[in-house]
Amino acid sequence: MTMLARWEPFEKLWREMNRFQREMDRMFERFGVGLGARPLLSVGYPAVNVWEDDEYVYAEAELPGLNLEDLEIYVTGGDQLTIKGNRPAPATDKGVWHRQERPFGAFQRSLTLPVPVDPEKVEARLEHGVLTIKMAKSQEVKPRRIPVKTD
Repeated sequence: MTMLARWEPFEKLWREMNRFQREMDRMFERFGVGLGARPLLSVGYPAVNVWEDDEYVYAEAELPGLNLEDLEIYVTGGDQLTIKGNRPAPATDKGVWHRQERPFGAFQRSLTLPVPVDPEKVEARLEHGVLTIKMAKSQEVKPRRIPVKTD
């Protein structure tokens, strides 16, 4: 019996090019340039700081005026963090806006984390308008000490 296999001569090349594209996106994201080469000040709302230590990855965003019930946080794919919410606009019955620099309405911000995290070990806290997210690093990325045996 003859078995046919699909010939895909560029499969490895495309896989490497996709990996390269993800790495370039991650590098530009660190310098404040996201999709579309937007400048640092217009990266997105909310602005997010991300840092890590040996055990955790942390994310922090300023969300003044946001109600807890209007906030959703997701960790998908091990290294994708999404902050989603809706910030209501203040009521101005008789006033006229002269300047409106603080954004209102629905928002969604997704970013790639520096390492995979365990989605079951994520804690989030909203205090005084600051959202802090603490995410345990995935066991695969934590360094493990290997005991050396002698004969």
